[in-house]
Amino acid sequence: MQRIQFTSDLMPSDVIGLSVFDQRTGSFEWRPGPIFSNIVVADEINRATPKTQSALLEAMAEEQVTVEGVSRLLPLPFMVVATQNPAEHHGTYPLPESQLDRFMLRVHMGYPEFSEERQILLDRTKVDPLDAVKPVLSRTDVEEIQERVTGVRIDTALVDYLLKLVEATRKSESLELGISPRGSLALFRSAQALALIEGRDFCIADDIKRLLIPCFGHRVIVSSRAAGLRNRNREAERALTEIAESVVVPI
Repeated sequence: MQRIQFTSDLMPSDVIGLSVFDQRTGSFEWRPGPIFSNIVVADEINRATPKTQSALLEAMAEEQVTVEGVSRLLPLPFMVVATQNPAEHHGTYPLPESQLDRFMLRVHMGYPEFSEERQILLDRTKVDPLDAVKPVLSRTDVEEIQERVTGVRIDTALVDYLLKLVEATRKSESLELGISPRGSLALFRSAQALALIEGRDFCIADDIKRLLIPCFGHRVIVSSRAAGLRNRNREAERALTEIAESVVVPI
């Protein structure tokens, strides 16, 4: 795993890597960046400039990077986990739609409950509990789980239900931008994964409904007549909730 602290002065080469001239050999030597890892944690991703953010586009879509005309495959399995500050904070750059569309899910962490935050403080009285964290899965385990996800059955009636939800986002008067085919596939795969997590080899309609906002909330754009920037996420979730209630669930 590699963690990248995104800042305003971070360059694309700091993420992807670059070729450095070696005076001893008289040739250029490729030095891979932190993107060459199974898990890349992009901390405060919206603090970097759009140019640096775009360095992740090919990696997240194609699982490879191209530098100086040479495409280099990334190690598999590969995934990007990112955090971001609220958009209204100073020193941040909004993520473009193309970047947001490449994230499968967006999850709001929120604040911990009183008892949970109390335990966080008590756990850190003497030591940092993160120092005791150990791996629970190997790379092979993750690859096997990913393979099992693709085998989870999803009935054609549920596929039609999913597509009707997608179509509704494209026709909604509350939304200027609906869901792309990449978003449709993300919800499809997420529903399969949720079914597997819950011990089933088949999907149900509730899998799709539960993942609608986490999977679509960051992909849609609310219309100009909706709330301002601070309420944009809330308005997007409200519109998706209305769509979920309006589309008939298959029996």
